[in-house]
Amino acid sequence: MAAPGFWDRPDQARTVVDEMRALKRWTDPYTDLRRRATEAIELAQLAEDDSDAEFAESLREEVRALAAGVEALELRNMLQGPDDARSALVTIHPGAGGTESQDWAEMLMRMYTRWAERHGYRVEILDLLQGEEAGIKSVTLEITGEYAYGYLKAEKGVHRLVRISPFDAQARRHTSFASVFVYPVVDDTIQVDLREEDIEMEVFRASGAGGQHVNKTSSAVRLRHLPSGLVVSCQQERSQHKNKATAMKMLRAALYQRAVEEREKKRAEVEATKTDNSWGNQIRSYVFQPYTMVNDHRTELKVGDVQAVMDGDLDEFIETYLKKFGGKAA
Repeated sequence: MAAPGFWDRPDQARTVVDEMRALKRWTDPYTDLRRRATEAIELAQLAEDDSDAEFAESLREEVRALAAGVEALELRNMLQGPDDARSALVTIHPGAGGTESQDWAEMLMRMYTRWAERHGYRVEILDLLQGEEAGIKSVTLEITGEYAYGYLKAEKGVHRLVRISPFDAQARRHTSFASVFVYPVVDDTIQVDLREEDIEMEVFRASGAGGQHVNKTSSAVRLRHLPSGLVVSCQQERSQHKNKATAMKMLRAALYQRAVEEREKKRAEVEATKTDNSWGNQIRSYVFQPYTMVNDHRTELKVGDVQAVMDGDLDEFIETYLKKFGGKAA
């Protein structure tokens, strides 16, 4: 970067800087772990002739911390897909079942929001459609931060809830479903075939719960990509211009993800013949009654503390998925 003329081409310079930072995200943790391991070995050699119990315990703590650091680096090593380092768009839709499923979709929205906050990611609601009585009809979240997509791609699929419904006067047990889609956030460096003449735009009034208008102008925007049939909408801002810009961002991400999926279609078809399709696309069940259990059907990981999971404690599920499938789609 100190070479003469390096900054004469800003775009090219930024690309080099970004590549350098990406490499340092790998080399710096490795260098730090190696340094600490060397120091720990030297301390261990000193401890052979030292009977100080406190010193020995501090050394054991450092070894445990090193082991955790190595495991975290190994986990990140599985996130080497072309989009894994990107931020993520998470879209949640309730299944059939009315208010019960809509409430489940809102519970999932909270779960992913809490998970993101635990990891220091920024969460922004790009589009939200409230249910008439409770819950949500759909939501799109943008979760911004390094490797958000790499981790959250493990969450794509159908999520199943079993509980005593709070909306059932007879307190019967209900089963509800909601689908989660995860897309990488794409920027201007990614080429997506998106032409204005292929986009049909519709404007409408944004509405809240109960159908009450939250503004008096048609600021909400719905975009339909005619060649693919993809439809996205945004009504979070009062400005039609801002809603359109956000909707275009969502459409670009959806089109990019579709292109990636088409490239991998043959591989997915081969893998589908090797798996049990009796559960369809269902990836996980969350049981509140008659017992508490969260069961991931892809990895067979079972966790009894369902409340902790709903509060965003998803790391064990995500890590087990990545270790089993190597960061690839299941």
